[in-house]
Amino acid sequence: MAPESSAPGLWDAAGWLHEARRVDSPNFDARPVGETVRLLVIHAISLPPNQFGGGEVEAFFTNQLQTAAHPFFEQIATLKVSAHFYIQRTGALTQFVSADQRAWHAGVSMWQGRERCNDFSIGVELEGCDTCGFTKAQYQRLAKLAAVLQTRYPIEAIKGHADIAPGRKTDPGPFFDWLRLRRLLRQNTAQQLQPSQAA
Repeated sequence: MAPESSAPGLWDAAGWLHEARRVDSPNFDARPVGETVRLLVIHAISLPPNQFGGGEVEAFFTNQLQTAAHPFFEQIATLKVSAHFYIQRTGALTQFVSADQRAWHAGVSMWQGRERCNDFSIGVELEGCDTCGFTKAQYQRLAKLAAVLQTRYPIEAIKGHADIAPGRKTDPGPFFDWLRLRRLLRQNTAQQLQPSQAA
């Protein structure tokens, strides 16, 4: 369900964030009637595994991954996956699914006794893996994005994929700095709440 109101000028009417590069994924559907976003889920992805900087993640989310390009790609060739947002190592932001729609990012999952987290969550993929840290640009972009999302939806929590699918998923991994994210999010939230300085 789309929110009744949100910060003006940040979004279009269909749930696309103006500052993000838009690449439409076919891997989405409608949220259940009356459902709204209450959870933000942080993921990490790298394709091929532990390699950064290519266009393979975008190809994967749009069902255009060339399976012959790497042996690992054959293992995921039949998967239909998406996330609402993807943040590269540079901090570049791409949106694949309208925030008002249901992206296919969480899989079998549970939060506060509720299954099917895709129904009520936003999924953000960070270009990363379990064996290294994330970049300053990624934390800054993620904190800004989270603050913006909180102006549009009644988000109650930010969790890692591992938190809602324990034993099945490990991302965003042991090197993700939750304290750093919380600190930056507080700063961005405070900026969102400041009155306009315009005359």
